[in-house]
Amino acid sequence: MVVKEFIQLRRDRVSFAMIVMIPVMQLLLFGFAINTTPRHLPTAVLLQEDSDLARSILKAMENTAYFRFTREVHTVQEFDDLLLSGKVLFGVEIPRGFERAVRRGDRPALLVAADATDPVAAGSAMSALGMVVQTALQHDLHIGDPVALPFEIRTHARYNPAASSRLNIVPGLVGTILTMTMLIFTALSVTREIERGTMESLLSMPITPVEVMLGKILPYVLVGFIQAILIIGIGVLLFGVPVNGSLTLLALLSTLFITTNLAIGYTFSTIAQNQLQAMQMSIMFFLPSILLSGFMFPFAGMPVWAQYIGEGLPLTHYLRIVRAIMLKGATLPNLQYDAIALLALMLLAMTIAVMRFRRTLD
Repeated sequence: MVVKEFIQLRRDRVSFAMIVMIPVMQLLLFGFAINTTPRHLPTAVLLQEDSDLARSILKAMENTAYFRFTREVHTVQEFDDLLLSGKVLFGVEIPRGFERAVRRGDRPALLVAADATDPVAAGSAMSALGMVVQTALQHDLHIGDPVALPFEIRTHARYNPAASSRLNIVPGLVGTILTMTMLIFTALSVTREIERGTMESLLSMPITPVEVMLGKILPYVLVGFIQAILIIGIGVLLFGVPVNGSLTLLALLSTLFITTNLAIGYTFSTIAQNQLQAMQMSIMFFLPSILLSGFMFPFAGMPVWAQYIGEGLPLTHYLRIVRAIMLKGATLPNLQYDAIALLALMLLAMTIAVMRFRRTLD
């Protein structure tokens, strides 16, 4: 019996590959990509004066390794739009006449706004601001440790002022649960037909491969939509998560996300030779989706190569969408990049699924 099982395992190459790949993937992802103290976080600056002190403050912020200035804006509206869309996690505003006011002793205000929808990413960087001030003052004003700072740092944690982790986790669970269930529902669809011996009846029907795929997917779109309503409803009523944006927009983009995951699951179903392999493929896809999407760990703190992989995962884009709509009140123009990315991933998965199903017919 032992010999038989080894022979069967050797013949099932997909299962054998999963045995090797799953622990290797876990080790690489946890070892290299996961960072609980994210650094080099994208930051925008609204620099209303180009003074030595202002530049020193910005340089000191970069030297902490928490802030990475990626955008320089010229209006408050651009400043707000970047935070709202999630393109930056921090915004620094240095007002006009800042250095002159410091030297006169007027204690002007330096504004640091943070996207606090991810408290882990924002917390460490905000706590490093005290050292930033001291470094800049010693460099440009040539003073030691002052009793009172000659200017004021006003920190504003937007969208989640209390740094409540549930406001970050609960919207993320919407996408995570939908990913898991939608993948499993459709990953077994074609392989189940083959194992039950009903594939011949399916092929005898006067419908095209595209119609077969849509027929398999559409019922589960409704199932996924009901799941999303339940999760969001419980999050709002039980956990107090706000919905500051449009429910209609959230429903439309959630439907797009659900369809994308169903298409990917259906693709796995056309590739796998049996239901076990389909389940294994779903797990292989679900694992990086959790780790590299920004659900468990800050996305901006991951290495660049891991972020590139994350951008190819539907969950990454949906997490940005659901958190932005529920917590920030974002609109479609703020979310157009992630919406287009979801649409592209859906079309790609559907194309591959139809091509694979046609090969099955041949």
